[in-house]
Amino acid sequence: MSDFIQERHKPATTLDRPRELIVACPPMRSNVNLSRIMRAAGCCGVTRIVCCGNARPIGKIARDAGEVLHVEVHRTLPPVLERLRAEGFTIVGLEQTSNAVSIFEFAFPRKTVLVVGNERSGIEPEVLHMVDRVVEIPVYGRPYAHNAATATAIAMYEYCRQYPRG
Repeated sequence: MSDFIQERHKPATTLDRPRELIVACPPMRSNVNLSRIMRAAGCCGVTRIVCCGNARPIGKIARDAGEVLHVEVHRTLPPVLERLRAEGFTIVGLEQTSNAVSIFEFAFPRKTVLVVGNERSGIEPEVLHMVDRVVEIPVYGRPYAHNAATATAIAMYEYCRQYPRG
């Protein structure tokens, strides 16, 4: 017999300081993916997401994240990334590229902007030239890359693993 008792919807772990992780999304093909990213961001204690294009979160998917996230919608990412770099953030692309570092070996800077790629085309070349570092998630089977929302959740979780208290 098990000594486990289900405790669904436990209160959030208190952070010692706010997360200094910002998620930046290009125009996404699917507002479902954007909404899943928002939900994962809310669970990770991320409070700011930068979106581009026709970003419309789906409340039933994003759930309560809309209440705790500051979502900015811009026309394009480059001007926003330039401003965030000037504020001391390191721009980290989440993409499969040459010279990408495995997420298992990457030490996230505390002040990070995580740039996510579009579901089909990845990070556009203009934005890819702006990033300071690129991190990738190893894939051991097919398909050869994770869905954008899944990859973003994995990367946010790794950031939280490295900074468990904020």
